[in-house]
Amino acid sequence: MGPGSKNQTTSLGATSEVTGGGPLSGVRVFDLSQVIAGPHCTTILADLGAEVLKIERPDGGDDLRTVGRYKGREGHEDYFYANNRSKKSICLNLKDDHDREVAHSLVARADVVVENFAPGTVDRLGVGWKDLSPANPQLVYCSISGFGQEGPYRSRLALDPVVQAVAGVMSVIGTTDSEPLMIGAPLADVISGIYSANFILAALYEVQAGGTGRYIDVSLQDAMLSALGPRMGEALQGGVNPGRFGNQNPMRVPADTYKTADGKFLTIIVQNERFWEPFCRVVKREEFIADERYKTQALRVLHRDELNPVLEEVFASKTAAEWCPILEAERIPFAMVNSYLEALVDPQVKHRGTVRELDHPESGKIRVVGSPGIMTGSAAPQFAPPLLNQHAQEVLREWLEWSDTEIQEFCAAQTYSRRRN
Repeated sequence: MGPGSKNQTTSLGATSEVTGGGPLSGVRVFDLSQVIAGPHCTTILADLGAEVLKIERPDGGDDLRTVGRYKGREGHEDYFYANNRSKKSICLNLKDDHDREVAHSLVARADVVVENFAPGTVDRLGVGWKDLSPANPQLVYCSISGFGQEGPYRSRLALDPVVQAVAGVMSVIGTTDSEPLMIGAPLADVISGIYSANFILAALYEVQAGGTGRYIDVSLQDAMLSALGPRMGEALQGGVNPGRFGNQNPMRVPADTYKTADGKFLTIIVQNERFWEPFCRVVKREEFIADERYKTQALRVLHRDELNPVLEEVFASKTAAEWCPILEAERIPFAMVNSYLEALVDPQVKHRGTVRELDHPESGKIRVVGSPGIMTGSAAPQFAPPLLNQHAQEVLREWLEWSDTEIQEFCAAQTYSRRRN
């Protein structure tokens, strides 16, 4: 793996050191990815201590810097901030011969490359696996794409809703009477980023044990299918589509979202038989315990249309705040249906420190959703998402050991090239 080093955030002409550890301390990641899938992968690696160098186009950088500006926040790159904490940025025009040579020099000192261009693009740019691995045999190279590097869909464009559609998840979202619906978050992108990080970690482990590098091909379609796989038993073995049940569960009753007296919603699920009697006590329907229609989960599924209207009326009799301690006292699986704003200030989220506040050089205090895991030992520092090209001088100096004169000449040439184009 790469040499041990300390992570730094640096604006041009100024240096601010951030020292820390993490299991991947010393690992260098050359990040060619943008938007969500690849950046989510490299954010995971950064959270684990890797030094992630984000390679961006000189003409605007990652697309998320310019799209998705939110009302009242037009001067801030909030969408970009959500996906790129703890990284360094340098601009390279990979279509330019000199910038491409710099890219090759940087990769020769890296441990990992991540890219999510359309298949074939990195080869045309001269930064594909076959171009970079000969000079760095221990390189771990991960390509993330919609449908994989080969196959009949190889050249199709694949945004997250497209993958949700083709992977089948939209067919089970919604109610019996509704049209197929997409999940309101880019889960195909995120899931593929998580799987990619897992593959990369396994390959790094092999390299550390004396092995050679690996090429990794991750498909958003495959990643989404893998995530759905645990609920595909009926389709895999029985050849049956599960259909759409809304917020209900096809195999468990009660399992639904219930409206309370104050208009809020509770999601409740009676997971198995040991929860049925406590649940009956909660809703004060102890007579249901001996009712032959409801004695087993399978029977309750058969009689869901009789049971659910009764429960809807019961839960509408109290506020959510009144129901929560009663449900918790009987250890019934439940949760308030939170908005995003409510979810971010949930007491458990606050307790674990999942939402982090970082100092951004232009936007001031910004909030990001941090790592979901807590480990013993030293942790990697988390710092603000980078400004475009913020770390060019630092990276050229530390990775390539360039002199100040060489760095100034390179930056001047880039400036001239941008003005000319």
